[in-house]
Amino acid sequence: MDVADDPAERAKGLMFVEDLPTLSGMLFVYEQPQSVSFWMQNTLIPLDMLFASPSGEILAIHENAIPLDTTPIPGGDGIQFVLEINGGLSSRLGIEVGSILQHPSFGLQAILPCGEKSSN
Repeated sequence: MDVADDPAERAKGLMFVEDLPTLSGMLFVYEQPQSVSFWMQNTLIPLDMLFASPSGEILAIHENAIPLDTTPIPGGDGIQFVLEINGGLSSRLGIEVGSILQHPSFGLQAILPCGEKSSN
């Protein structure tokens, strides 16, 4: 999974990507919880957008965003992470509002924190 954790990476996102492997995606990381809105300008493939709280709880899902559409897709307030995956994948995997994401970017406040790496 690619991580977009600075303004330039977040602005580019998955623009111009022609193919995304099935279980791949891009995690957008913001410094603090906020109101976010996405669009599909220059995005060539349909995407599901999973909007998550600082703890990794999915607060909203937008399924099958339309490629190249410039209509804003609001994620709501209190969003610190957005995971973009292939369109329709969230339904196929049974992901829904209230599901929990796990990633090292969520830190110790995560509902399901990632374990520390062993030094061995």
